[in-house]
Amino acid sequence: MSQPLLEVEHLRVEIPTRRGVLTALDDVSFAIAPGEVLGVVGESGAGKSLTGAAVIGLLEPPARVAGGRIGFAGRRIDDLADPAMRRLRGKEIGAIFQDPLTSLDPLYTIGSQLAETIRVHLGLGRAGARRRALELLNEVGIPAPERRIDQYPHQFSGGMRQRVVIALALAANPRLVIADEPTTALDVSIQAQIIALLRRLTREHGTAVMLVTHDMGVIAETADRVAVMYAGRIVEIGAVRDVVLRPQHPYTAGLMGAIPVLGARRERLLQIDGAMPRLGAIPGGCAFHPRCAHAFDRCRSERPELLPAGPSAAACWLHAEADHG
Repeated sequence: MSQPLLEVEHLRVEIPTRRGVLTALDDVSFAIAPGEVLGVVGESGAGKSLTGAAVIGLLEPPARVAGGRIGFAGRRIDDLADPAMRRLRGKEIGAIFQDPLTSLDPLYTIGSQLAETIRVHLGLGRAGARRRALELLNEVGIPAPERRIDQYPHQFSGGMRQRVVIALALAANPRLVIADEPTTALDVSIQAQIIALLRRLTREHGTAVMLVTHDMGVIAETADRVAVMYAGRIVEIGAVRDVVLRPQHPYTAGLMGAIPVLGARRERLLQIDGAMPRLGAIPGGCAFHPRCAHAFDRCRSERPELLPAGPSAAACWLHAEADHG
């Protein structure tokens, strides 16, 4: 892997409440290289979106980074003041959110919103910004961009709005894009187009992408590596092919078993019994142990770190070298 663009080391996010401090992310570490797509997957409440929000400095108070370090292009960014973080967020780091309507202002045309972002971050004049906006709309596959550039968000379908949001995220040629569930609200054929678009951007521009989703199918299609999250921690990380075909953590194996496979005869899909624990009730030891068919005594008392597990790494005592009986 080339020199990482993004390095997250031992990230800890806490949420103070009246009943005490809850740990929402606990010791999360990963890196993304230029041109690489890292998928971050897990059930709702696993901490995926929170990780993306922490990276781009958009944690909603009272949530706060309480430990660890976030490095971008060789400099630390988790301790930047708000104005510096805002500049970095527009120019160097782009963001694509699940609901395009939250990213687009209904009162302004698509073109004026794109041009504003371009002028702020690239310093182009009015005509240059409009030219760049047209190029972007064309690049993300908006048909007849010369006509659509002066239309408003409500005149676009959901899939087209999401393309506009991607164009906005790319307006200043960012080196990293955080994509949080970018295809969730879209039908399958539009999903495939958005995925192909993200892949093309990494190839042509060397953009690094952190792709947050609960959809393992999207990860398999799009990502180079995948980090599987459970209860605020990474429980497995490795190349997509290895994790999909040979999952090393029982939770990952459960996620894979729940994916329908075309052409395969299965009486029923596998399911993982139980539910993700609430933040205030994360069990001791391995947080997954109450739902795990392989749990033994050590799982209930000691929390595993990521351990070598074939070509991947998994936070599971099944991979400890000591005999676990």
